[in-house]
Amino acid sequence: MAKLAPAQNILTVTQLNQTVRRLLESEFSGIWLTGEISNFAKPASGHWYFSLKDDGAQIRGAMFRGNNRSCRIQPQNGMQVLVRARLSLYEPRGDYQIIVEQMEPAGDGLLKQQFEQLKNQLAAQGLFAQSHKLPLPQTINRVGVITSHTGAAITDIISVLKRRAPQLEVIIYPTQVQGQMATQQIAAMIQLAQYRNEVDVLIVGRGGGSLEDLWCFNEEIVARAIFECQIPIVSAVGHEIDVTISDYVADVRAATPSAAAELISPDSSVLVQHIDNYKAQLFRAISRRLGDAKNHGQLIEQQLLHLHPQNVLNNHAQKIDELSMRLNNAIGLQMGNNTNGLNHLVSRFKLAQTALNIPHKQSQSKHLAEQLNQLMTQQLTDYKNRIETHAKQLDIVSPLKTLGRGYSITMDDNQQVIKSAAQLKADDVIETKLVDGTVKSRVVDVS
Repeated sequence: MAKLAPAQNILTVTQLNQTVRRLLESEFSGIWLTGEISNFAKPASGHWYFSLKDDGAQIRGAMFRGNNRSCRIQPQNGMQVLVRARLSLYEPRGDYQIIVEQMEPAGDGLLKQQFEQLKNQLAAQGLFAQSHKLPLPQTINRVGVITSHTGAAITDIISVLKRRAPQLEVIIYPTQVQGQMATQQIAAMIQLAQYRNEVDVLIVGRGGGSLEDLWCFNEEIVARAIFECQIPIVSAVGHEIDVTISDYVADVRAATPSAAAELISPDSSVLVQHIDNYKAQLFRAISRRLGDAKNHGQLIEQQLLHLHPQNVLNNHAQKIDELSMRLNNAIGLQMGNNTNGLNHLVSRFKLAQTALNIPHKQSQSKHLAEQLNQLMTQQLTDYKNRIETHAKQLDIVSPLKTLGRGYSITMDDNQQVIKSAAQLKADDVIETKLVDGTVKSRVVDVS
Protein backbone atom coordinates (compact mmCIF):
# COMPACT_ATOMS: atom_id res chain seq x y z
CA MET A 1 0.00 0.00 0.00
CA ALA A 2 1.36 3.48 -0.96
CA LYS A 3 2.77 5.64 1.79
CA LEU A 4 0.84 8.85 2.44
CA ALA A 5 2.66 12.22 2.03
CA PRO A 6 3.13 14.38 5.09
CA ALA A 7 0.25 16.81 5.62
CA GLN A 8 2.53 19.87 5.36
CA ASN A 9 3.45 18.95 1.72
CA ILE A 10 -0.10 18.73 0.47
CA LEU A 11 -1.24 21.70 -1.77
CA THR A 12 -4.68 22.68 -2.93
CA VAL A 13 -5.26 23.41 -6.61
CA THR A 14 -5.69 27.09 -5.76
CA GLN A 15 -2.38 27.18 -3.90
CA LEU A 16 -0.65 25.49 -6.81
CA ASN A 17 -2.03 27.92 -9.40
CA GLN A 18 -1.17 30.90 -7.19
CA THR A 19 2.39 29.68 -6.77
CA VAL A 20 2.80 29.05 -10.50
CA ARG A 21 1.37 32.50 -11.33
CA ARG A 22 3.81 34.23 -9.01
CA LEU A 23 6.73 32.29 -10.46
CA LEU A 24 5.75 33.09 -14.04
CA GLU A 25 5.15 36.78 -13.41
CA SER A 26 8.43 37.20 -11.52
CA GLU A 27 10.55 35.35 -14.08
CA PHE A 28 8.90 36.51 -17.32
CA SER A 29 8.03 40.19 -16.96
CA GLY A 30 8.61 42.78 -19.71
CA ILE A 31 8.92 40.24 -22.54
CA TRP A 32 8.33 41.14 -26.20
CA LEU A 33 6.29 38.87 -28.47
CA THR A 34 5.21 39.14 -32.08
CA GLY A 35 2.39 37.24 -33.68
CA GLU A 36 -1.05 37.26 -35.31
CA ILE A 37 -4.23 38.18 -33.44
CA SER A 38 -7.12 35.67 -33.48
CA ASN A 39 -10.26 35.14 -31.45
CA PHE A 40 -10.35 38.83 -30.57
CA ALA A 41 -13.13 39.79 -28.11
CA LYS A 42 -14.07 43.13 -26.53
CA PRO A 43 -16.78 42.73 -23.87
CA ALA A 44 -18.68 45.59 -22.22
CA SER A 45 -16.02 45.83 -19.50
CA GLY A 46 -13.64 47.40 -22.03
CA HIS A 47 -10.96 44.70 -21.59
CA TRP A 48 -9.52 42.95 -24.66
CA TYR A 49 -9.17 39.16 -24.90
CA PHE A 50 -7.48 37.35 -27.81
CA SER A 51 -5.02 34.71 -28.88
CA LEU A 52 -1.56 35.46 -30.21
CA LYS A 53 -0.32 32.82 -32.65
CA ASP A 54 2.28 31.95 -35.23
CA ASP A 55 2.65 28.95 -37.53
CA GLY A 56 3.54 26.58 -34.72
CA ALA A 57 1.77 27.65 -31.54
CA GLN A 58 -0.57 30.07 -29.81
CA ILE A 59 -1.09 31.62 -26.39
CA ARG A 60 -4.05 33.33 -24.84
CA GLY A 61 -3.72 37.01 -23.96
CA ALA A 62 -5.53 39.80 -22.19
CA MET A 63 -5.08 43.57 -22.34
CA PHE A 64 -7.00 45.34 -19.62
CA ARG A 65 -8.79 48.63 -20.05
CA GLY A 66 -6.19 50.69 -18.16
CA ASN A 67 -3.54 49.73 -20.74
CA ASN A 68 -5.56 49.53 -23.95
CA ARG A 69 -6.83 53.10 -23.59
CA SER A 70 -3.39 54.38 -24.64
CA CYS A 71 -3.11 51.91 -27.54
CA ARG A 72 -3.00 53.71 -30.89
CA ILE A 73 -4.35 50.80 -32.96
CA GLN A 74 -7.63 48.92 -32.98
CA PRO A 75 -6.78 45.19 -32.95
CA GLN A 76 -8.46 42.95 -35.51
CA ASN A 77 -8.24 39.25 -36.25
CA GLY A 78 -5.37 38.53 -38.61
CA MET A 79 -3.38 41.64 -37.62
CA GLN A 80 0.34 41.16 -37.01
CA VAL A 81 1.35 42.92 -33.80
CA LEU A 82 4.27 43.36 -31.43
CA VAL A 83 3.37 43.30 -27.74
CA ARG A 84 5.19 43.88 -24.47
CA ALA A 85 3.70 41.63 -21.79
CA ARG A 86 4.31 39.61 -18.67
CA LEU A 87 3.66 35.84 -18.49
CA SER A 88 0.89 34.84 -16.09
CA LEU A 89 -1.68 32.18 -15.24
CA TYR A 90 -5.45 32.53 -15.08
CA GLU A 91 -5.98 30.71 -11.78
CA PRO A 92 -9.69 29.72 -12.05
CA ARG A 93 -9.06 27.65 -15.17
CA GLY A 94 -5.34 27.08 -14.88
CA ASP A 95 -4.88 28.68 -18.31
CA TYR A 96 -1.39 29.83 -19.27
CA GLN A 97 -1.65 33.44 -20.69
CA ILE A 98 0.06 36.76 -21.24
CA ILE A 99 -1.01 40.12 -19.77
CA VAL A 100 -0.31 42.70 -22.49
CA GLU A 101 0.87 46.16 -21.42
CA GLN A 102 1.76 47.67 -24.82
CA MET A 103 0.73 46.82 -28.40
CA GLU A 104 2.04 48.12 -31.72
CA PRO A 105 1.77 47.07 -35.37
CA ALA A 106 4.50 44.51 -35.99
CA GLY A 107 6.60 46.77 -38.30
CA ASP A 108 6.46 49.93 -36.19
CA GLY A 109 6.70 47.91 -33.03
CA LEU A 110 10.04 46.33 -33.98
CA LEU A 111 11.43 49.73 -34.90
CA LYS A 112 10.27 51.20 -31.61
CA GLN A 113 11.83 48.34 -29.75
CA GLN A 114 15.14 49.04 -31.53
CA PHE A 115 14.66 52.75 -30.78
CA GLU A 116 14.24 52.06 -27.04
CA GLN A 117 17.23 49.75 -26.94
CA LEU A 118 19.54 52.26 -28.67
CA LYS A 119 18.14 55.12 -26.59
CA ASN A 120 18.88 53.26 -23.34
CA GLN A 121 22.34 52.25 -24.57
CA LEU A 122 23.38 55.80 -25.58
CA ALA A 123 21.87 57.32 -22.45
CA ALA A 124 23.91 54.94 -20.32
CA GLN A 125 27.05 56.03 -22.22
CA GLY A 126 26.33 59.72 -21.46
CA LEU A 127 25.54 60.91 -24.99
CA PHE A 128 22.38 62.65 -23.76
CA ALA A 129 24.01 64.34 -20.74
CA GLN A 130 23.33 68.05 -20.44
CA SER A 131 26.96 68.67 -19.48
CA HIS A 132 28.07 67.71 -23.02
CA LYS A 133 25.67 70.08 -24.80
CA LEU A 134 27.06 73.23 -26.40
CA PRO A 135 25.24 76.56 -25.99
CA LEU A 136 24.12 78.43 -29.08
CA PRO A 137 26.50 81.33 -29.85
CA GLN A 138 25.45 84.85 -28.89
CA THR A 139 26.17 86.11 -32.40
CA ILE A 140 25.36 84.03 -35.47
CA ASN A 141 26.56 85.17 -38.90
CA ARG A 142 26.56 81.92 -40.91
CA VAL A 143 24.19 78.95 -40.65
CA GLY A 144 24.82 75.44 -41.97
CA VAL A 145 21.88 73.22 -42.94
CA ILE A 146 22.24 69.45 -43.39
CA THR A 147 19.18 68.22 -45.24
CA SER A 148 17.89 67.43 -48.71
CA HIS A 149 18.43 70.34 -51.08
CA THR A 150 15.10 69.59 -52.78
CA GLY A 151 12.96 68.93 -49.70
CA ALA A 152 10.37 71.10 -48.00
CA ALA A 153 12.63 71.55 -44.96
CA ILE A 154 15.25 73.67 -46.74
CA THR A 155 12.51 75.80 -48.33
CA ASP A 156 10.92 76.45 -44.94
CA ILE A 157 14.26 77.26 -43.29
CA ILE A 158 15.34 79.73 -45.99
CA SER A 159 11.91 81.38 -45.99
CA VAL A 160 12.03 81.96 -42.24
CA LEU A 161 15.61 83.25 -42.32
CA LYS A 162 14.87 85.69 -45.16
CA ARG A 163 11.93 87.06 -43.21
CA ARG A 164 13.56 87.27 -39.79
CA ALA A 165 17.27 87.76 -40.45
CA PRO A 166 18.12 88.33 -44.13
CA GLN A 167 21.70 89.24 -43.15
CA LEU A 168 22.51 85.62 -42.23
CA GLU A 169 24.48 83.56 -44.73
CA VAL A 170 23.24 80.00 -45.32
CA ILE A 171 25.46 77.09 -46.40
CA ILE A 172 23.66 73.90 -47.46
CA TYR A 173 25.29 70.50 -46.99
CA PRO A 174 23.02 68.39 -49.26
CA THR A 175 22.25 64.81 -48.29
CA GLN A 176 19.57 62.18 -48.58
CA VAL A 177 17.27 62.11 -45.56
CA GLN A 178 15.53 58.79 -46.18
CA GLY A 179 16.66 55.30 -47.06
CA GLN A 180 19.74 53.17 -46.48
CA MET A 181 22.22 55.68 -47.99
CA ALA A 182 20.94 58.58 -45.87
CA THR A 183 22.55 57.42 -42.62
CA GLN A 184 26.11 57.45 -43.95
CA GLN A 185 25.58 60.70 -45.86
CA ILE A 186 24.18 62.60 -42.85
CA ALA A 187 27.09 61.49 -40.64
CA ALA A 188 29.58 62.39 -43.40
CA MET A 189 28.10 65.89 -43.84
CA ILE A 190 28.28 66.56 -40.09
CA GLN A 191 31.96 65.56 -40.16
CA LEU A 192 32.55 67.73 -43.27
CA ALA A 193 31.00 70.77 -41.58
CA GLN A 194 33.18 70.13 -38.55
CA TYR A 195 36.30 69.89 -40.78
CA ARG A 196 35.54 73.03 -42.77
CA ASN A 197 34.56 75.00 -39.65
CA GLU A 198 32.82 77.68 -41.67
CA VAL A 199 29.49 78.02 -39.86
CA ASP A 200 28.46 79.17 -36.38
CA VAL A 201 25.61 76.66 -35.95
CA LEU A 202 24.24 73.59 -37.76
CA ILE A 203 20.62 72.62 -38.40
CA VAL A 204 20.24 68.86 -39.01
CA GLY A 205 16.83 67.56 -40.01
CA ARG A 206 14.05 67.06 -42.49
CA GLY A 207 10.27 67.38 -42.82
CA GLY A 208 7.64 65.00 -41.49
CA GLY A 209 7.14 61.34 -42.40
CA SER A 210 6.50 57.89 -41.03
CA LEU A 211 8.71 56.19 -38.47
CA GLU A 212 10.47 54.32 -41.29
CA ASP A 213 10.99 57.61 -43.20
CA LEU A 214 12.69 59.22 -40.21
CA TRP A 215 14.67 56.15 -39.21
CA CYS A 216 18.05 57.38 -40.48
CA PHE A 217 17.98 59.94 -37.62
CA ASN A 218 17.65 57.04 -35.15
CA GLU A 219 20.87 55.34 -36.23
CA GLU A 220 23.85 55.15 -33.89
CA ILE A 221 26.34 56.45 -36.48
CA VAL A 222 24.36 59.70 -36.85
CA ALA A 223 23.99 60.04 -33.08
CA ARG A 224 27.74 59.69 -32.52
CA ALA A 225 28.56 62.15 -35.33
CA ILE A 226 26.30 64.73 -33.65
CA PHE A 227 27.85 64.03 -30.25
CA GLU A 228 31.42 64.43 -31.50
CA CYS A 229 30.76 67.62 -33.50
CA GLN A 230 32.21 70.78 -31.92
CA ILE A 231 29.76 73.05 -33.74
CA PRO A 232 26.43 73.57 -31.89
CA ILE A 233 23.75 71.45 -33.58
CA VAL A 234 20.00 72.04 -33.64
CA SER A 235 18.01 68.87 -34.42
CA ALA A 236 14.83 69.56 -36.42
CA VAL A 237 13.37 66.23 -37.54
CA GLY A 238 9.76 65.79 -38.61
CA HIS A 239 6.84 67.33 -36.80
CA GLU A 240 6.44 68.30 -33.16
CA ILE A 241 5.20 64.83 -32.13
CA ASP A 242 8.18 63.10 -33.76
CA VAL A 243 11.11 62.39 -31.44
CA THR A 244 14.34 60.80 -32.69
CA ILE A 245 17.66 59.74 -31.20
CA SER A 246 19.18 62.79 -32.92
CA ASP A 247 16.89 65.02 -30.85
CA TYR A 248 18.28 63.53 -27.63
CA VAL A 249 21.94 63.88 -28.66
CA ALA A 250 21.76 67.33 -30.29
CA ASP A 251 22.62 70.45 -28.32
CA VAL A 252 19.14 71.88 -28.97
CA ARG A 253 15.95 70.26 -30.26
CA ALA A 254 13.45 72.17 -32.41
CA ALA A 255 9.95 70.89 -33.10
CA THR A 256 10.18 71.55 -36.86
CA PRO A 257 12.71 72.89 -39.39
CA SER A 258 10.88 76.24 -39.37
CA ALA A 259 11.08 76.36 -35.59
CA ALA A 260 14.83 75.69 -35.81
CA ALA A 261 15.26 78.64 -38.18
CA GLU A 262 13.32 80.91 -35.83
CA LEU A 263 15.35 79.68 -32.88
CA ILE A 264 18.75 80.60 -34.34
CA SER A 265 17.73 83.84 -36.09
CA PRO A 266 17.10 87.14 -34.31
CA ASP A 267 13.98 88.91 -35.57
CA SER A 268 15.17 91.84 -37.70
CA SER A 269 12.25 93.97 -36.51
CA VAL A 270 13.43 93.47 -32.93
CA LEU A 271 16.96 94.49 -33.96
CA VAL A 272 15.58 97.62 -35.63
CA GLN A 273 13.67 98.44 -32.45
CA HIS A 274 16.83 97.99 -30.40
CA ILE A 275 18.74 100.29 -32.78
CA ASP A 276 16.00 102.93 -32.50
CA ASN A 277 16.18 102.70 -28.71
CA TYR A 278 19.97 103.11 -28.80
CA LYS A 279 19.62 106.12 -31.13
CA ALA A 280 17.14 107.74 -28.76
CA GLN A 281 19.45 107.11 -25.79
CA LEU A 282 22.41 108.54 -27.73
CA PHE A 283 20.41 111.62 -28.73
CA ARG A 284 19.38 112.24 -25.11
CA ALA A 285 22.98 111.80 -23.95
CA ILE A 286 24.30 114.24 -26.59
CA SER A 287 21.58 116.78 -25.74
CA ARG A 288 22.45 116.48 -22.08
CA ARG A 289 26.17 116.96 -22.81
CA LEU A 290 25.46 120.00 -25.02
CA GLY A 291 23.25 121.51 -22.31
CA ASP A 292 25.95 121.00 -19.70
CA ALA A 293 28.57 122.55 -22.02
CA LYS A 294 26.30 125.54 -22.70
CA ASN A 295 25.71 126.12 -18.98
CA HIS A 296 29.43 125.80 -18.32
CA GLY A 297 30.20 128.32 -21.07
CA GLN A 298 27.68 130.78 -19.63
CA LEU A 299 29.23 130.37 -16.17
CA ILE A 300 32.72 131.04 -17.57
CA GLU A 301 31.37 134.06 -19.46
CA GLN A 302 29.91 135.46 -16.23
CA GLN A 303 33.18 134.83 -14.43
CA LEU A 304 35.15 136.60 -17.20
CA LEU A 305 32.71 139.50 -17.11
CA HIS A 306 33.22 139.77 -13.36
CA LEU A 307 37.00 139.88 -13.88
CA HIS A 308 36.81 142.53 -16.64
CA PRO A 309 39.48 145.27 -16.02
CA GLN A 310 36.82 147.99 -15.99
CA ASN A 311 34.88 146.12 -13.31
CA VAL A 312 38.06 145.63 -11.27
CA LEU A 313 38.86 149.39 -11.55
CA ASN A 314 35.32 150.27 -10.52
CA ASN A 315 35.51 147.99 -7.49
CA HIS A 316 38.84 149.50 -6.37
CA ALA A 317 37.61 153.04 -6.98
CA GLN A 318 34.57 152.31 -4.85
CA LYS A 319 36.78 150.92 -2.07
CA ILE A 320 39.01 154.08 -2.22
CA ASP A 321 35.94 156.31 -2.02
CA GLU A 322 34.66 154.31 0.94
CA LEU A 323 38.05 154.55 2.73
CA SER A 324 38.27 158.26 2.00
CA MET A 325 34.82 158.88 3.47
CA ARG A 326 35.67 156.79 6.53
CA LEU A 327 38.95 158.75 6.92
CA ASN A 328 37.19 162.10 6.67
CA ASN A 329 34.56 161.01 9.14
CA ALA A 330 37.22 159.75 11.54
CA ILE A 331 39.25 162.98 11.23
CA GLY A 332 36.13 165.08 11.75
CA LEU A 333 35.09 163.05 14.74
CA GLN A 334 38.59 163.23 16.22
CA MET A 335 38.81 166.99 15.58
CA GLY A 336 35.46 167.42 17.26
CA ASN A 337 36.58 165.39 20.24
CA ASN A 338 39.86 167.31 20.43
CA THR A 339 38.05 170.64 20.18
CA ASN A 340 35.67 169.68 22.93
CA GLY A 341 38.60 168.57 25.08
CA LEU A 342 40.43 171.81 24.38
CA ASN A 343 37.38 173.89 25.23
CA HIS A 344 36.98 171.94 28.42
CA LEU A 345 40.62 172.58 29.31
CA VAL A 346 40.24 176.27 28.49
CA SER A 347 37.26 176.46 30.78
CA ARG A 348 39.12 174.77 33.53
CA PHE A 349 42.07 177.04 32.92
CA LYS A 350 39.93 180.12 33.23
CA LEU A 351 38.42 178.85 36.46
CA ALA A 352 41.86 178.19 37.89
CA GLN A 353 43.42 181.53 36.88
CA THR A 354 42.92 182.89 40.35
CA ALA A 355 44.58 179.92 41.96
CA LEU A 356 48.19 179.92 43.06
CA ASN A 357 49.07 177.02 40.76
CA ILE A 358 48.50 178.95 37.54
CA PRO A 359 52.03 178.27 36.28
CA HIS A 360 51.55 174.58 36.90
CA LYS A 361 48.22 174.56 35.12
CA GLN A 362 49.73 176.44 32.22
CA SER A 363 52.50 173.84 31.98
CA GLN A 364 49.95 171.02 32.19
CA SER A 365 47.80 172.62 29.49
CA LYS A 366 50.79 172.97 27.24
CA HIS A 367 51.70 169.34 27.79
CA LEU A 368 48.17 168.21 26.98
CA ALA A 369 48.19 170.33 23.84
CA GLU A 370 51.43 168.70 22.74
CA GLN A 371 49.99 165.22 23.40
CA LEU A 372 46.90 166.17 21.35
CA ASN A 373 49.04 167.35 18.47
CA GLN A 374 51.14 164.17 18.58
CA LEU A 375 48.03 161.98 18.61
CA MET A 376 46.48 163.79 15.64
CA THR A 377 49.76 163.65 13.75
CA GLN A 378 50.10 159.87 14.40
CA GLN A 379 46.52 159.16 13.28
CA LEU A 380 46.96 161.25 10.13
CA THR A 381 50.19 159.36 9.37
CA ASP A 382 48.39 155.97 9.81
CA TYR A 383 45.54 156.97 7.50
CA LYS A 384 48.06 158.24 4.94
CA ASN A 385 49.98 154.94 5.02
CA ARG A 386 46.76 152.92 4.57
CA ILE A 387 45.74 155.06 1.60
CA GLU A 388 49.18 154.62 0.00
CA THR A 389 48.96 150.81 0.52
CA HIS A 390 45.55 150.64 -1.20
CA ALA A 391 46.80 152.85 -3.98
CA LYS A 392 49.79 150.53 -4.59
CA GLN A 393 47.46 147.47 -4.66
CA LEU A 394 45.20 149.26 -7.15
CA ASP A 395 48.19 150.22 -9.25
CA ILE A 396 49.32 146.56 -9.43
CA VAL A 397 46.01 145.39 -10.99
CA SER A 398 45.46 148.57 -13.00
CA PRO A 399 45.15 148.05 -16.76
CA LEU A 400 47.20 151.24 -17.08
CA LYS A 401 50.15 149.32 -15.66
CA THR A 402 49.70 146.73 -18.40
CA LEU A 403 49.38 149.49 -20.97
CA GLY A 404 52.63 150.96 -19.73
CA ARG A 405 54.42 147.75 -20.72
CA GLY A 406 53.45 148.26 -24.35
CA TYR A 407 50.04 146.49 -24.41
CA SER A 408 46.75 148.04 -25.44
CA ILE A 409 43.01 147.38 -24.97
CA THR A 410 40.69 147.41 -27.99
CA MET A 411 36.95 147.87 -27.59
CA ASP A 412 34.01 148.10 -30.00
CA ASP A 413 31.56 150.99 -30.17
CA ASN A 414 29.62 149.39 -27.28
CA GLN A 415 32.72 149.52 -25.07
CA GLN A 416 32.99 145.71 -25.14
CA VAL A 417 36.56 144.36 -25.13
CA ILE A 418 37.55 142.73 -28.46
CA LYS A 419 38.97 139.24 -27.70
CA SER A 420 38.74 137.63 -31.14
CA ALA A 421 38.80 138.68 -34.79
CA ALA A 422 35.50 136.83 -35.15
CA GLN A 423 33.84 139.72 -33.23
CA LEU A 424 34.73 142.23 -36.00
CA LYS A 425 33.67 142.89 -39.56
CA ALA A 426 34.68 145.41 -42.17
CA ASP A 427 33.81 149.11 -41.45
CA ASP A 428 33.43 148.52 -37.67
CA VAL A 429 34.72 151.43 -35.55
CA ILE A 430 37.04 150.35 -32.76
CA GLU A 431 38.76 152.26 -29.93
CA THR A 432 42.27 151.36 -28.73
CA LYS A 433 43.43 152.54 -25.32
CA LEU A 434 47.17 153.20 -24.95
CA VAL A 435 49.14 154.28 -21.91
CA ASP A 436 49.02 157.93 -22.91
CA GLY A 437 45.76 158.24 -24.84
CA THR A 438 43.07 156.69 -27.04
CA VAL A 439 43.08 155.88 -30.78
CA LYS A 440 39.92 155.33 -32.81
CA SER A 441 40.14 153.15 -35.96
CA ARG A 442 37.93 151.70 -38.67
CA VAL A 443 38.27 148.04 -39.68
CA VAL A 444 39.32 147.61 -43.30
CA ASP A 445 39.46 143.83 -43.51
CA VAL A 446 39.10 140.85 -41.17
CA SER A 447 41.05 137.68 -42.00
